[in-house]
Amino acid sequence: MKTRLSCPCGAAITGSDDDDLVVKTQEHLSESHPGMEYSRDEILFIAY
Repeated sequence: MKTRLSCPCGAAITGSDDDDLVVKTQEHLSESHPGMEYSRDEILFIAY
């Protein structure tokens, strides 16, 4: 299970599980990086 991701902008995103991490990452992208979208698989690929 991956629960952490570091955005290139410097934001550290942490979720309680894969699903939570994906939701939080997608929220971060829509708020901080409009127009940038990543799929669940792409998010989990770069997460740790």
